[in-house]
Amino acid sequence: MLTVESWGFDFDDRTPIFRQIVLRFRRAFVRGESPPGGRIPSIREMSALLKVNTNTCQRAYQEMERDGLIYSKRGTGYFFTEDDTMLNQTRRELALESLRRFVEEMRALGCGDEDIVTELTAYMKGDEQHDADS
Repeated sequence: MLTVESWGFDFDDRTPIFRQIVLRFRRAFVRGESPPGGRIPSIREMSALLKVNTNTCQRAYQEMERDGLIYSKRGTGYFFTEDDTMLNQTRRELALESLRRFVEEMRALGCGDEDIVTELTAYMKGDEQHDADS
């Protein structure tokens, strides 16, 4: 079963808690912290672990179930989907969101598109001297 004790939740006041829970589950799913079909904590267990209202966890689970990320088996609990398409879709969505935030921050720092591509390429190649030479 997925262990959330190591998640170290510090909730952000700017984003609803249920959305933060959903995001953390999506990341855990993509990172393989639980295998496809792996059991996840019940709503009550999750609520107690995260020290949040049960209704907050209920809302997060409902959203994840609606999106196809998790499913429930009556009397057994909740489980991550085993659908590879969902895994790939979730991975792409998370990657695009990370990329969007990165590009926005680089542009806010005054970098143009060419600068962003150059810096990213150098970073991915491990060119640590690039920063000193620029």
